[in-house]
Amino acid sequence: MRDQFPFAVARVTRRWRKMLDERLKDLGVTQARWSTMVYLSKGGEGLTQRELACLMAIENPTLVRLLDSLEQQGLIERRPCPDDRRARRLFLTQAGKEFMDDLSARAEKLREELLVGITDEEIENSVKVFEKIMDNAQKLK
Repeated sequence: MRDQFPFAVARVTRRWRKMLDERLKDLGVTQARWSTMVYLSKGGEGLTQRELACLMAIENPTLVRLLDSLEQQGLIERRPCPDDRRARRLFLTQAGKEFMDDLSARAEKLREELLVGITDEEIENSVKVFEKIMDNAQKLK
């Protein structure tokens, strides 16, 4: 079973993203864009581009392109950082906040559909396993 574990996790992750992508298609955002919005929302508004790139574990140039498109869609705005003239802080616009409300509602509905028949205890145990794996991964860095 241990040898199947990473593949099972990958399959569930891919399926989750694909299904959520389908449910968000009408909003005109790609998986890369909506996940950027999720990280910005969860990480806290006012993050710098560098902080967000680190949180997402992606390269800054990749993030800049995503942010450019989100800014063009009117979902985020960049504001000057008072401490560093070169840095920009990221904030959701009103449209971005409404987008996140819609995304959250759709994601919650999908989550509930996918977790039918799974107890809170089973979910809690699964989350603990993933946290241990992440702790182990941090130690291996």
